[in-house]
Amino acid sequence: MTTATTTFPGLTAGTWAIDPVHSNVGFTVRHLVVSKVRGSFENFSGAITVAEDGTASVNAEIDVKSINTKNADRDAHIRSADFFDAEQFPVATFTSTDVRADGDDYIVTGDFTLHGVTRPVDLKLEFNGVNPGMGQGPVAGFEATTVINRKDFGISIEMPLEGGGAVVGDKITITLEIEAGLQA
Repeated sequence: MTTATTTFPGLTAGTWAIDPVHSNVGFTVRHLVVSKVRGSFENFSGAITVAEDGTASVNAEIDVKSINTKNADRDAHIRSADFFDAEQFPVATFTSTDVRADGDDYIVTGDFTLHGVTRPVDLKLEFNGVNPGMGQGPVAGFEATTVINRKDFGISIEMPLEGGGAVVGDKITITLEIEAGLQA
């Protein structure tokens, strides 16, 4: 894993575990050409590790079976072999390969694995700072986004509409809202 020295102001060396209660892993995808479906994953974990020299790295796992689009039938279809094939590929993973400053923000480059396919992705990251927390130690906040093409990950179902376009778009916007706590 290659990482760059990156200074997140106030983020001390150590392992910062993602708090799933105060975090969200969400996505949007075009639906019927004219609108978007939003969803999230209920079960995920991960950590930001900061070395003494400021080198940062990120690792995360998402339980794809925990998808929630507020429609049980749609969620079951997305879990099926048509989309995630969650029985065969139950976990999506991200492992950073580089963290670098980009003006006031950061770019986190890493290997994202979904549906058994690994591709490099860039996350545009905003560091929201560090707070002393509420008696359990300091917490840090991050927001990140990226856009992937589902077909790049072998999710190639075609559901064309009679008048043109498709039921589901190819581009997926992934949005992460992360709160992480420094582990003792």
